[in-house]
Amino acid sequence: MTPGNSNNWDRKREFKFTPHDFSHVQGLIYEHAGIHLRQTKQHMVYSRLARRLRATGAETFEQYLALLEDKSNGEWENFVNALTTNLTSFFREPHHFAILSEHVKTTMVSDGKRYPVSLWCAAASTGQEAYSIAMTMVDLFGSVAPPVRILATDLDTNVLQKAQQGIYPLECLERIPPGKIKRFFLKGTGSYAGFAKVRPELQSLITFRQMNLLDKTWPLDKPFDAIFCRNVMIYFDKSTQYKVLEKFVPLLKADGLLFAGHSESFHHATDLFEMRGKTVYRLAHAATAREKIKG
Repeated sequence: MTPGNSNNWDRKREFKFTPHDFSHVQGLIYEHAGIHLRQTKQHMVYSRLARRLRATGAETFEQYLALLEDKSNGEWENFVNALTTNLTSFFREPHHFAILSEHVKTTMVSDGKRYPVSLWCAAASTGQEAYSIAMTMVDLFGSVAPPVRILATDLDTNVLQKAQQGIYPLECLERIPPGKIKRFFLKGTGSYAGFAKVRPELQSLITFRQMNLLDKTWPLDKPFDAIFCRNVMIYFDKSTQYKVLEKFVPLLKADGLLFAGHSESFHHATDLFEMRGKTVYRLAHAATAREKIKG
């Protein structure tokens, strides 16, 4: 965008939005959620937060940001929800689900040990990833009640609510074979025509919970067979990524897997994780990695 076009765009804004306002937003969302907002995101930030100014009655960004000084007034949740990005789909990066199925099959199914299987979807968004994991496990065990427990967490409470409802437009199911749709979804009628709802037996495999990966402690007390943390690390700087990865180490079983997004790489954390396949990681010398964290 040329400087002239930018000035024209600025004049059309409903609210004045200064570089200082943007810098203030950058600092708040980084401190609370670890999200690094680049300068190129100024228009996006303005567009999303302008809705919050209207909703709260704030007349300027300065007034709105002053509201956030009181973290007990409930607007913090709306602020964070407005700035988080929740792009997801069913069976996104499909090779991951094949690898997960083979991993569970070879480490648990073959010898009948280590049940139940424990899986964590650490950036669940609107739920498609968690439900894809659940469908994969139902297929593997050949049962709608497999010995599997899936935890699905996200920072954004709005998307978690949608995930728990499990209702999606039919076009969101395009990557799912017709046979799977029939097995795992109920097609809506009447006012729900054009939508499908996840069947209750699939939903029962998943526990949805709000959680911030930037919290000092996580309310998790057992190691997982696999952790999916995909397409969220790209919003963190390297230092924040490393801190999150450190906290994953004691939460993975010795042979557990960490699944990352297609544009994410952890070359700066080779002391913690090593590549096992395409955007799939395992603990780097499990004992050594855990000792490093304890130390």
